[in-house]
Order: sequence, then C-alpha cells, then structure tokens
Amino acid sequence: MVINTKGEAISQEEVNEYVKYVEEKNPGKEIAELNINVNGDFVDLGYSFYNDVPFERIRRITGYLVGTLDRFNDGKRAEEKDRVKHDVLL
Repeated sequence: MVINTKGEAISQEEVNEYVKYVEEKNPGKEIAELNINVNGDFVDLGYSFYNDVPFERIRRITGYLVGTLDRFNDGKRAEEKDRVKHDVLL
C-alpha cells in the first residue's frame, strides 16, 4: 500500500487510524493507494483499491435496468435464463 500525505504533518498513529477507517468502510477490499490531505481541522481522504472496478455494470434484462440478478424473483430469473442472446455482427 502506498500512503501519501500532503499539508500539515501527522503522526504515524493518525495515519494508521485513517487506514483503519478506510478498511472498515470497504470490507474485503485491499487498499492500493491512500492519499491524506491535511488542512487545519479538515482531512480529505482519497483512495483506490487493487482490482477495483470503477463502475458497476448495469444491464437491461427483461425490461429492467439491473446490476445483479440477486433481487429477481424466480419468475424473472427464469425469464433471464430462457431469453435468446443474439450475436453482434460487425
């Protein structure tokens, strides 16, 4: 993990607390880079993760915009399974 600090100096203990904060807010993700910008009483945190996808894939399935199928009932899951998927011709 790369940690960059900018602005006023902070202790290693405070840096560790910011790392802990980001890890708690994003369980299961490994921090690649943490940018800490200290300006008086204000601290801006910027961070990125390893293997982080910067967007959530949204698809149109059976007339609905969805990210995942986990909220579909059995009928909608069956519609998705039975749909015909067409090839794209270039």
